Amino acid sequence: MAKTPKEHRNGQPMRIGQAAELLGVSTDTLRRWAASGRIRVRRSSGGQRLVGLTELRRLQRERRERTKQRPIVAQSARNRFPGIVTRVEKDRVAAVVEVQAGPHRLVSLMTAEAATELGLGPGRSVVCVIKATNVVVEVPAGR
Repeated sequence: MAKTPKEHRNGQPMRIGQAAELLGVSTDTLRRWAASGRIRVRRSSGGQRLVGLTELRRLQRERRERTKQRPIVAQSARNRFPGIVTRVEKDRVAAVVEVQAGPHRLVSLMTAEAATELGLGPGRSVVCVIKATNVVVEVPAGR
C-alpha cells in the first residue's frame, strides 16, 4: 500500500507532485490542468504549487463520474446474479449489503463510500458479480 503524504493525512494542501501521484497522472498533466483552470492551485511562500484537499476530491469525483458512464462491453466474471437489495448496514467505514437473487441470499462487504455512491438501499435492483479464485466443494458425511 502506498504511503499517504503527511499533508494529505492532516488536511493541509499538498505539493503538486504528491497530488499527481494520488490522481495517477503526471506532474506535467496537473500543471496543464492548473494553467487551463481545470484545477485550482495556489503558491506557497517558496513558490511551490499547492493543491487543496477539497480541490483534489472534486477532481477525483469528476473523474470517477466520467468513468462510470462507460458501458461494460465484456468481462471475465461469469457468475452474475440479478437481484434486489434487502438490507444495507453502514458505519463510517464499511457497509454490509444483502441481496436476494432468486433463491440465493448474497452478502457483500464494501466501503460505506461505495454503497453511498451506488445509491444502495432496500428495493434497489442490482446485479451481483462474483469472481472467486477458490471454490470449496463439500459432501455430506458418510460418502
